[in-house]
Amino acid sequence: MGDPMIRLCTICARGGSKGVLNKNIRLLMDKPLIAHTLDQARDANIFDAIAVSSDSDEILRVASKWGCDYVIKRPAELATDEAPKLPAIRHCVSEAERLTDTIYDTLVDLDATSPLRTPEDIRQAVDVLEGGRVGNVITVMPSRRSPYFNMVEIGEDGAVRLSKSPGENIYRRQDAPKCYDMNASIYVWNRESLFGRETLFNADTRAYVMPEERSIDIDSELDFLFVEFLMKSRT
Repeated sequence: MGDPMIRLCTICARGGSKGVLNKNIRLLMDKPLIAHTLDQARDANIFDAIAVSSDSDEILRVASKWGCDYVIKRPAELATDEAPKLPAIRHCVSEAERLTDTIYDTLVDLDATSPLRTPEDIRQAVDVLEGGRVGNVITVMPSRRSPYFNMVEIGEDGAVRLSKSPGENIYRRQDAPKCYDMNASIYVWNRESLFGRETLFNADTRAYVMPEERSIDIDSELDFLFVEFLMKSRT
């Protein structure tokens, strides 16, 4: 048997959200939204450390209160509306490695706005990476719409066309190739892939499929209400 993997969980949560005001620390079922993700990370029971990165001192204070191991202040240039998330994750990992004097083998980023995942989802996504020796894993859900069947584009000439030609006529959505939506819930990398590649999709990228009821990403007030409804129905 090989050496056990050393794993780090990161949660990168910006302040100043526009769709839902202060959503990362807004109360959901009597605790801050980010606390649900922290609970799931701990309950997965596979991480050597959990680090929260934010440009917001208030988010870092709440994260510390709710049990993360390390809070990391994100530089302003990595916290703008235009800044991609990957550099922020790399910064969080690098700072966590400096603070812990540890090089992590498996890096898992959990989005604080996707609180319906389960600890088992986290463990299974990590198993896909480590069991298959792949570069990275993303989580997805079955798509409601298909580019082969009922997603269309309007060309410059005004003509409506299917977004993706199936090559033959398809009369039922069930007969179209299976398609999935990224649900932005769990991202898993090995260290070489996280720091050595600039694209999310590579030949050794794999997917872990989650059901729709655990895949909602909060980006609006309606999303927040829907997630709250689903959580209440669970209990």
